[in-house]
Amino acid sequence: MESRRKAARRAEVERNDRALLQAARAVVAEDGAHASVANIAARAGVGVGTLYRRYRTKEQLFQHLCTLTLNDYLRVAEEGLAHDDPWEGFAHYATHAVMAGTGALGAIAGTIEISEEMSATSARGDAAAEELVRRAHDAGVLRADVGAVDVALLIEQLGRSPLVEQLTKQGRTDLIDAAEHARKRVIIIALQGLHAPAHAPLPDPRPGWELFSERWTSSNSSATP
Repeated sequence: MESRRKAARRAEVERNDRALLQAARAVVAEDGAHASVANIAARAGVGVGTLYRRYRTKEQLFQHLCTLTLNDYLRVAEEGLAHDDPWEGFAHYATHAVMAGTGALGAIAGTIEISEEMSATSARGDAAAEELVRRAHDAGVLRADVGAVDVALLIEQLGRSPLVEQLTKQGRTDLIDAAEHARKRVIIIALQGLHAPAHAPLPDPRPGWELFSERWTSSNSSATP
């Protein structure tokens, strides 16, 4: 009997944690660095006390969310590298990174301390992305003037769907599936724009990774992800 109660309690804790992380991602996407603990807890359907029992501070919650997100980014990039076809691998990476919302946390850049785990995982993800782009360039399937940072910026831009967010807030569940389908079409349209040959050159210079790393440097720390 006691073991069943413990198992039920663990299951409840896990459900609450999943709800908190999902809510935190959504609230950060909407409110950025001003995302409040109260709004996150309310979105998750739990009390603020429940949140603080799991995470001592808002920063700790955001650090954990960033760690999970960086792991998601690394995972989809490595899955892309596992594809034999360079374009299919590249498209898998870009599409799944967008759908996983891996670029949605840029709004809190510079507001939290970067852990060693976050920094190491970020570096591995960037390296995998560079390799995906290199393979696609070597195969002649990705336009030559597109770099890995261009793709990362595109992933961040497409990581949110204002239409889906608006319909969700309105409670229009009857339109959500159609909006998600439209979002997938936009992603495909964007990917097709990356395919070689290019119809017109992109403006120079090509952006570098410092666009991502430098914004995560707060005034209290010189660490970069």
